[in-house]
Amino acid sequence: MIVEERYDLGKLVTFIPNRRIPIHNWFYFKEGFSRDFVSMILNKFKIDRGKWVLDPFCGVGTTLLTCKEYGVNSIGIDVSPLMVFISNVKVKEYDLKKLKEDAQELFSHRIKKTDIENSEVSSFTRRFFPPRVLKEILFFREKIQEAVSEENRGFFTLGLMDSAIKCSYIYKDGGLLKIVERPLPPLRKFYRRRIKRMLRDLENTELQECFAEAITGDARRMEKIEDESFDLIVTSPPYLNKIEYTKVYRVEYELFMPNVRFGQIRSYLGIDIKKMEKGDKYGNLPPVARAYFIDMEKAISEMYRVLKPGGQLVLVVAGGVFPTGVVESDYITARIIGEYEFEVDRIVVVNRRVATRDRVIKIGEARESIIIATKKG
Repeated sequence: MIVEERYDLGKLVTFIPNRRIPIHNWFYFKEGFSRDFVSMILNKFKIDRGKWVLDPFCGVGTTLLTCKEYGVNSIGIDVSPLMVFISNVKVKEYDLKKLKEDAQELFSHRIKKTDIENSEVSSFTRRFFPPRVLKEILFFREKIQEAVSEENRGFFTLGLMDSAIKCSYIYKDGGLLKIVERPLPPLRKFYRRRIKRMLRDLENTELQECFAEAITGDARRMEKIEDESFDLIVTSPPYLNKIEYTKVYRVEYELFMPNVRFGQIRSYLGIDIKKMEKGDKYGNLPPVARAYFIDMEKAISEMYRVLKPGGQLVLVVAGGVFPTGVVESDYITARIIGEYEFEVDRIVVVNRRVATRDRVIKIGEARESIIIATKKG
């Protein structure tokens, strides 16, 4: 196994480059990697039209959308219905003429008074919006259901979701939502501009005809996926220490997916500490890390099952920082992968950061790495 350092690739495993790329930037997802990273992997392994790619932690669909640019079939899995919704809106094939007609109809309606007090919006969510903005959000949410054709409602809902957050006092700080009051643009004007830009993105982006779909599921139990059916798996499991990021999307769930019980939407890796067996091989690690790698074993076992012999596995992982020290997630994950009849080709270290305790005491360095492996056979 080769270990190499490629810090020039560090930005590619972040979502930052996607900010400038049409369709990819329809929803900002801090935890994701970039379109350019997926493109690099597809080119490296010569994954072309007719082949199949799986992303079992698909987030907002960067892998799926990039594959669609290449004409490569893809399936994404995510535990979050919100992420699955966003992914499928991005990769859907639209009738542009019908979208423009729906946009004209939607914005032809004058905003009517909406009774916020009698709405289902919680006090938690209300505090992030001025009353006028929240009224407009609720008005357009209702009008999308009334005035937009069924096949296009997801498109307009995603545009409204993005506009609502941009016209709010929300500041996402790690796993927390904070209020930062500032001058806000009028929602109707902002939303209309957002939809125009999304329509322009579709006009200017060439996507190929191929299969692309995200489904809600669990990477540890991919029952819907057949054995040895994928040529490549490229994914980034939730990072150790940053497992629970769903809380920062509570407002999106409440406003746009009110039928989903938010409290049940959690990243599952490393959650169930109580069910760990005594004497497991990770006994020297903190309990959260032990639970994480026990679940990672299950996910990698499933990845092995669904990958074709000779197929490639590409994982982006990062070290976990605990008061007792740094957990080297890349080496531990690579060892797990090797136990499942994979040949671990290399670990590519792309980022390093100093890990501290109490903000001043250095306890090590946390690496962010790409693990590349090949299924034997």
